[in-house]
Amino acid sequence: MGSRAGQGYCMTVHPPRSAVAEEAARGRPRRTATQRPLGRDSEIERILQCLTRQPGSPAALLFLGEEGIGRTTLLRHARDLATGNGMLVLSAQGWAADRRYARACLQQLLAPVLNELPALPAPHGRVLSAALNPALKDSGPDDAEVQAAVLAFLDRLATSRPVLVSVDDAHTCDRAFLDALWAGTRLLTGRPVTILLAARGDAPLPSPPPGMESLHLGPLSAPSAAALLDRQPAAPTGGRRLEILAESEGNPLALVELSRGAHAPAPVGLPGVAMARRLPAAQVFGTRLAMLPAETGRALLYAAAAGPGASVAALMTALDTDDLAVWAPAEASGLVSLVEDRLVFRHPLARSAAFLRHPAGERHQAHLDLAGAATQPEVRARHLAAATVGTSESVAAVVEDCAWRRADAVGAARALEQAARLSPQRRERARRLTEALVAAHMVGDPGWVRDLHGRFVQDSTDPELACLAAAALASALSQESFQQEAFDVLANVSEHFSAVGRPVALALASLAAGIAVQSGLPEHKAALSTLLDRARAADGAEQRRALVNGPLGRLDTPEAQQALDAFVTVVIRPQAAARLLPSLGRPHTAPPDTPDALACRMALASVAYHADEADVCLGQLRKADTHLRTARAFGIRAWSLLALLDTLVNTGRFTEAETLIREATAAAAVLRLPRLQADVEAQALTLQALRGAVPTEPWLTPSIWYAVSLDENRATHARLLRARGLASLALGDADGGWRHLRELFTADGSPLHPFLSSRSIAELAVAAQRTGRSDEVLPILERVRAEQGERPSTRMTLLLHHATALVGPDYDAEQHFHLALVNHEADRWPWERAHARLNYGIWLRRCRRTLEARQQLTTVLETAERLGAAAFAAAAARELRASGAAPTPDAPGVLEQLTAQQRQIVRMAARGLSNREIGERLFLSPRTVGSHLYNVYPKLGISRRQQLRDLLQET
Repeated sequence: MGSRAGQGYCMTVHPPRSAVAEEAARGRPRRTATQRPLGRDSEIERILQCLTRQPGSPAALLFLGEEGIGRTTLLRHARDLATGNGMLVLSAQGWAADRRYARACLQQLLAPVLNELPALPAPHGRVLSAALNPALKDSGPDDAEVQAAVLAFLDRLATSRPVLVSVDDAHTCDRAFLDALWAGTRLLTGRPVTILLAARGDAPLPSPPPGMESLHLGPLSAPSAAALLDRQPAAPTGGRRLEILAESEGNPLALVELSRGAHAPAPVGLPGVAMARRLPAAQVFGTRLAMLPAETGRALLYAAAAGPGASVAALMTALDTDDLAVWAPAEASGLVSLVEDRLVFRHPLARSAAFLRHPAGERHQAHLDLAGAATQPEVRARHLAAATVGTSESVAAVVEDCAWRRADAVGAARALEQAARLSPQRRERARRLTEALVAAHMVGDPGWVRDLHGRFVQDSTDPELACLAAAALASALSQESFQQEAFDVLANVSEHFSAVGRPVALALASLAAGIAVQSGLPEHKAALSTLLDRARAADGAEQRRALVNGPLGRLDTPEAQQALDAFVTVVIRPQAAARLLPSLGRPHTAPPDTPDALACRMALASVAYHADEADVCLGQLRKADTHLRTARAFGIRAWSLLALLDTLVNTGRFTEAETLIREATAAAAVLRLPRLQADVEAQALTLQALRGAVPTEPWLTPSIWYAVSLDENRATHARLLRARGLASLALGDADGGWRHLRELFTADGSPLHPFLSSRSIAELAVAAQRTGRSDEVLPILERVRAEQGERPSTRMTLLLHHATALVGPDYDAEQHFHLALVNHEADRWPWERAHARLNYGIWLRRCRRTLEARQQLTTVLETAERLGAAAFAAAAARELRASGAAPTPDAPGVLEQLTAQQRQIVRMAARGLSNREIGERLFLSPRTVGSHLYNVYPKLGISRRQQLRDLLQET
């Protein structure tokens, strides 16, 4: 990030406790400082349980996994932990060649403690001495005697300190040695002896004891794989980095080996796929490949060239044979599997080895044959490109035409980059590089965008292409957190808006508007007016040379232009959102995957977001998000993701928000988007605070926050402050909550962020009331009210009246509570409405109006339980107890199956209150009350309202 990283960070961040401190806090022994294997937290936790002999933990563990999956690394870490904890570590590693030497593994295991043999009883000592004497060979003791002596020796060693027995590649150890270990797991259970073994998953160990616990090591998760790749010397970036992540399939060895040759030229014949240039894979798989028949080796070459999951039918056509037996030797050797009609290499490096062991001419011919056998145009184009040495306009055109056929941004970016490489003419090369740039920005990888942009500027000065390239670069810069630079890039090319035409000019202006929303800087908001005027003044006809297949190729519909114009207008004048929203209509009829429909949806959702119209916002963003997820276009998703998360969290859709947070966290880590990681972490902490599950500090990852300049990312800063404020309040730290929430507004009361700050006004009022600072909030509250205009949204009306009830004059409190709750449209914001109802219930209880307080608090409890907001539910329960009622009203018999609110409505109806009267007391509409009664009648076994009184008398 350069020197910009960390600018504007104005908050104290506590560094995370070390793993040693964490384990010390849990009562665990001291550990040595060792680099923790990535992505293996659950396995390490299980190892620690074994080493510390926690109740219920086994005395032995077996780790299974394929070559390079991390078995050895995990065992090494276990040995480091054990050594640091003062354990005696005995280790051995099997080797297939050792099978020629009896008891080779036993000799390796016991070598460090041979000096303690004299302490053994004489018979056992003689047996082990003889067993470990290679000169005796076959005349040594039998296996049963050795097994008994080994067990006695381990038992003896364990009297002075705990013992760890670590055996790697156990599948190559001799049977007698394994039998001795199996006996140890059963006969030494009362002693501090832990046995850890690792073996290849496809080579099962002979006769393990019953109940032997085994853990299968699967591939690393995408974030862990990305972190491991980035740890490598000269780690790759951009498109090559994503290729390696895809090719390695989460296998650590494959990641390391493929990254070693990442900066070398790609091998001819396998474009778009990272290959191991210094191929240790040849050592791992070379022997098995060399033993295959020639025709099977050739078949594997074609399978490797075809790519993952190749169709067997297509391969057979390219091979010009129909004899499936050609694959049998490769299957028998464990190199490939036939899954239905697909051929799959069982290890990522096996594909590399199978391809690179053949000369270039054979690889070239394989691609030509595969192109001839292809039935899908995009597959044929890919193989033609792979078989082309140098440039070819005809092949480049074919590749370009097929780039977007699968509507996949990653595949399209790779294909378009390949088409640019194949283009002999500079003009066409620049145009295709621009298309590749736009596709790469859709993928969301800033490094890829930077690489392509650097090549583009060397080839073209065309103003139209420069505008499109600038848009891709600006988007990438914004995702990295550099809003000032991103906005300047667009402002600089806005003088060329007339060259691209109004549709694309409006798209670029809307991108600038999105950057302005993220930055929150007044100067960006002011400069938007100029950009919008220039976009409107551009030629209204379709751009002169629209990208052939690109995502900006069809933005010239009136609906798309109107939606983009409206979004920019709303960012300039937020009060216009409610007025503009109805005029935009709904893109119901347009196919969801067309550029104009997608632009309409996202712009419409953005306007609805600023107008606090949650239903419209969610409806459009969900549809757009589904399409973008399928297209692997996270770079576009990222622009709407935070609005979607904000709305999900603030409307109480916690489960859906949690799922999206996990997905976004993984994608941001893989694509290295620190700003988005920071935003998503803030949302995760907010969700934890609302659910009452706030962890101890540090709440947020310091390394991510140091990488984000908060001065030019005020939206991120605002989300951070709110998250920390709510977390403090959830932990009972009212002063901390006030300190963080107060920073959402400057010293003179102006909002830090023009939209997000005002939406936290009620939460600030809560913190102020709890800390005795109500007078400090009143000027801020008045300023927020003035900025909302004469007709604030339903949500802001709720929040403003709630805040006023808390910090305003007490004699006006009840009126403002009523005004906050009276509009049933505010049910779209259930958490914020329940928050107001909770404080109203508290106010009523303190006024000794306990019956009315219980009615409000019971409704709060029901809402909190429905949302899964545990802290909120606990607060309502406490207030119910303080009001003289149980936290859950007594509901014997048939009423137990009803929710708290339904029981409350039933009791009022049984007393003869009408639906309107019940609604007025509970701030519900009569229709909602009637709906509740209609739903509970079948549960209670009645059909009429008049039966409720008799039913309650019976219970």
